Amino acid sequence: MSWKVKSFNELSTHELYEILQVRTQVFVVEQECPYLEVDGKDVHAHHLYKEENGEVLAYARLLPAGVSYNEPSIGRVLVKEGHRRKGFASELMKRGLAFIHNEWGEQPVKIQAQEYLREFYGSFGFKAITETYLDDGIPHIDMILQNPTS
Repeated sequence: MSWKVKSFNELSTHELYEILQVRTQVFVVEQECPYLEVDGKDVHAHHLYKEENGEVLAYARLLPAGVSYNEPSIGRVLVKEGHRRKGFASELMKRGLAFIHNEWGEQPVKIQAQEYLREFYGSFGFKAITETYLDDGIPHIDMILQNPTS
């Protein structure tokens, strides 16, 4: 198993297909939430993922400042069903924050989180900056991390 981080242009067509397939499986099918999953932001992103034998087990999309927010952001955070509760999500966030800090030198980091994950993201230092709101019928909050290095 290996962790990879690639820009859109560095992804092979197979890697891109695997990423889009697992994102659709988790965010559209599992969560029963029909929405435009392929939203045009992937071309600006770095794609962080854990892969084993060509299968994407965990994934996050790292967006530079100016794409979703004024700050850089981490989104589409997922661990594939059957691979959850193995620490992959925490490792994914640690690696994503390290990439943003080390490669882009950017602070703070802003995310849109599903409300039920407030404590998980809070464990990395993210603080809620909005009240809970519905996005595609799912409760969300916006959160910010002022100092990704702490």
